[in-house]
Amino acid sequence: MSGTSLLPWRRPRLNVIVLHGIIATRAGNLNADSARPLIEKAFASTGRRPVILDIESPGGSPVQSDLIAGMIRTHADRAGVRVHAVIREVGASGGYWLACAADEIHANPMSVVGSIGVVGGGFGFPDLLDRLGIQRRLYTAGTHKARLDPFSPENPDDVAFAKDLMEKLHVRFKQWVKTRRGPRLKAADDALFDGGYMLGEQALAAGLIDGLATVDELVRDLGGDRARPRRIAPKRSRLALRLPRLATDTVLDALEARLCQITLR
Repeated sequence: MSGTSLLPWRRPRLNVIVLHGIIATRAGNLNADSARPLIEKAFASTGRRPVILDIESPGGSPVQSDLIAGMIRTHADRAGVRVHAVIREVGASGGYWLACAADEIHANPMSVVGSIGVVGGGFGFPDLLDRLGIQRRLYTAGTHKARLDPFSPENPDDVAFAKDLMEKLHVRFKQWVKTRRGPRLKAADDALFDGGYMLGEQALAAGLIDGLATVDELVRDLGGDRARPRRIAPKRSRLALRLPRLATDTVLDALEARLCQITLR
């Protein structure tokens, strides 16, 4: 007799991987290191049932987005199970990159979806140093070692270099979406890949998602009325829940987002 027949009262469980937050390398953010144990645990105990990605992310690091999505596909192919993504409030830029690791994508009609583009930039302070009477002393070995230095006047060659990098990243982003979504994409490239975002209803019409559903609704659709989600989420220490730590995290996130870097956001 099977375990199911011996325990007829047990409800079927579908594993739900919680992927929430800014995608960045800093500890406490969503990255390959924090996502790896969640992905491994979810696919190690699927019971051949589909795995669901619970996504809430505005994006972030292109590298970390690619690493996480790659891990999801590797484990899904190895386990031979289908993957479904559910976008909550936001699945944009890197968040949408993660969603494309799924075989099907779902969202709320009012979810923010898409933003298939790349952004970079920062601040410049050369005039401030002059007003303060501060001399900038910068020594380098290598012609371009100080590219995009915020305390030096903006160099057109540096701007062109940064834009070229962003364009190359954008091409890879578009290739990933086209590979994963294929003929389901219904709009022209310039409408889908201009970096803009849209609501879930528009994303459904454009082929960026496959349906409108919540995690709970999808669990029941895939596993039956008795099915329940098994949420697999990062563990947070008690210290991380304290107000000073939350305040520090907020400041660091804001600084990280404003540094001169290129992100999927």
